[in-house]
Amino acid sequence: MARPPGIDVHAHFFPESFIRLIEEAGAPFGAGIDRGNPQGPVIMFGASRTAPLEPRFIDLDLRLRSMNRQGVGVQALSLTVPMVYWADGPTGARLSAAFNDAASAAHVAYPDRFVGCAMLPMQDPPRALEELERAAGLPGIRAVYMGTNVGGRELSDPEFLPIFERAAALRLPVLLHPLRVVGAERLQPFYLGNLLGNPFDTAIAAAHLVFGGVLDRLPKLEVCLPHAGGALPYLHGRLRHGQRVRPEAQKRAKKPFSSYLRRFTYDIISHDPGALRYLVATVGADRVMLGTDFCFDMGYDRPRAIIESKAVGLNRKDQDRVVRDNAARLLRLR
Repeated sequence: MARPPGIDVHAHFFPESFIRLIEEAGAPFGAGIDRGNPQGPVIMFGASRTAPLEPRFIDLDLRLRSMNRQGVGVQALSLTVPMVYWADGPTGARLSAAFNDAASAAHVAYPDRFVGCAMLPMQDPPRALEELERAAGLPGIRAVYMGTNVGGRELSDPEFLPIFERAAALRLPVLLHPLRVVGAERLQPFYLGNLLGNPFDTAIAAAHLVFGGVLDRLPKLEVCLPHAGGALPYLHGRLRHGQRVRPEAQKRAKKPFSSYLRRFTYDIISHDPGALRYLVATVGADRVMLGTDFCFDMGYDRPRAIIESKAVGLNRKDQDRVVRDNAARLLRLR
């Protein structure tokens, strides 16, 4: 029997309209586009630069060829670093709208292959709410995408609560993506900003959502953590112990920290079958979903082979959950 095509919840998209808008409006904020690299355009923001954006980030037909080879039927398209938080509120709103419109257009062109994760100008919460309302009405928008911090502000900041409230009311899950760990100068060598910074920034954001009381206040809010939850699944015992013995961690969360692990969902990008097996054993196969980090070199090119490997040890039912069923439920694709 043929296996069902997968749903990829961690797939990045840089539409040309978004890139052009950075060219047109980014200079006052230290951002721009370098089109001199033959491998693809480079986004410049402050002193940082992205890797060249190869054509599959932009061209939907090339993307579809890769998806077919991977056994992926649907991608949930999302922006990633540098997102839009480097700009002021009005420009961030324009950038968010450009991405959201393009993600929706991709869905309209290929309704069975793409859905969109709405970008919001979180640096300006009132404009973020406005764009959330607008984007939620676009064809194919099935989630919201956020960084793990917004210019150093934690997601438990009270100004962000109305955005989370509205996302929950609209039944739009929030998918997170790590940004630079604030003050992490020690991570500059050896690509450690990604290798270590990303998983720890995800854990920091999740801890703020728990200890800050956001998950308790919004019991229907769905939050997906990338990179197999980063460091969070492996440190939950330490966080739970700290909650018992440290008054600083006892102010808002109503339950033991470990009981919140199943409030999150997770992608599979752990880069170690033993770590993925531990994640599934810890949170349950119904909380883990296929993700590729398309199409960065730190992602997976053959995600289904990982899910179906003997080293991970999932039975057929749980494999199907991780490959497709869990994401179909989360993104309302069935």
